[in-house]
Amino acid sequence: MSASVSTSASVSASVEAVFREERGRLLAALARRFGDLDLAEEVTSEAIEAALTHWPVDGVPPRPGAWLMTTARRRAVDRLRRDRTYAARLALLQAEADLAAPPPTVDGDLPDERLRLFFTCAHPALPTEDHAALTLRCLAGLTTPEVARAFLVPTATMAKRIVRAKTKIREARIPFRVPEPHELPSRLPSVLQAIYSVFTEGYAASSGPDLQRLDLAEEAVRLARVLRRLLPTQREVAGLLALLLLVHARRDARTGHHGDLVLLADQDRTRWDRPMIDEGRDLVIEALRGGPPGPYGVQAAIAALHDEADDVAGTDWPQVVALYDVLHALTPGPVVALNRAAAVAMRDGPQAGLALLDALADEPRLRGYPPLPAARADLLAQLDRLDEAEHAYTEALELAGTEPERAHLRRRLTAVRSAPGRRSRT
Repeated sequence: MSASVSTSASVSASVEAVFREERGRLLAALARRFGDLDLAEEVTSEAIEAALTHWPVDGVPPRPGAWLMTTARRRAVDRLRRDRTYAARLALLQAEADLAAPPPTVDGDLPDERLRLFFTCAHPALPTEDHAALTLRCLAGLTTPEVARAFLVPTATMAKRIVRAKTKIREARIPFRVPEPHELPSRLPSVLQAIYSVFTEGYAASSGPDLQRLDLAEEAVRLARVLRRLLPTQREVAGLLALLLLVHARRDARTGHHGDLVLLADQDRTRWDRPMIDEGRDLVIEALRGGPPGPYGVQAAIAALHDEADDVAGTDWPQVVALYDVLHALTPGPVVALNRAAAVAMRDGPQAGLALLDALADEPRLRGYPPLPAARADLLAQLDRLDEAEHAYTEALELAGTEPERAHLRRRLTAVRSAPGRRSRT
């Protein structure tokens, strides 16, 4: 490799590292300063492009973030000078922002600008379905086509959603600010849910050839780490990060060599990321200490019990069920009830779990939800009710979104159909 190619690669890597670390902070500061996300995004991109032009010649500056900020501000000022009407409107927005109460402090220091942007992207005035999309676009730096792929919608549809959200922020004059302390309990859950939604799609893709979208899962972990640094005293932030780490630690063992699905009971636990598990367990302690538990802290505690066990049989299933009881009291819902039923089956046997799953059969929110028929099929097969198991596996197969899930269900279905002495029992 020539020296020029090596230098170019080094500069590109530096730009990428700076982009990953500084883009969200830069965008947030510019959005706060000028009150317009579109303008902030445009000049942020222009500053990155300028870096790609100048840094290979002049070298990476000692303070690359400051260089990008100066460049972006100059581009923004130039644009505003060329458009006096636009500048006047933004000046009004800035004046209103300056009159607003100053943001609260976090442990005595002014919070990172990104904290304002987190809460703006998940503002209650915006539709809930837009929160995660806007968070990915603004704070994670994904392009609109990438966000569209994450949520399995056409790029044009996602572009309209993002434009709608930005327009709402601008026209409703939603302030770029951190909520006051008394507002946090009602505002923080939306931010946490937006990050968790990103992780969920990364952990178990809705459709496609792959079981996992590791890029999305890792981006969600990164965003959770940023939020944790910005709100270090918020226990549910610690709980969310703990949950993501404890689940993401199993990523390498969840698929086989050809990308096929490997269930928890069959995973090679030596492939789990033990440093990540240790970090997650420490965060669980923080999340559960000092007051009533929150839903993310409880889910993280459940994940920790799975990660601590040597195998599925050695998992503390009574404690898992007890934690699901707590979680259901905090956030009652059919998915929590389904997961609790699976844990009860491990504690009390398949018949007990199946009774709970059958009670969810008419739950409208679980219609079209593949884990329900898949879980029923597994328990029916254990009970040797093979005709019913075949029907349930077929239903789950029709609903499954990814090819690894479909391949796993096809294998289960084949095993049931070819079971020796095939019979149906009640």
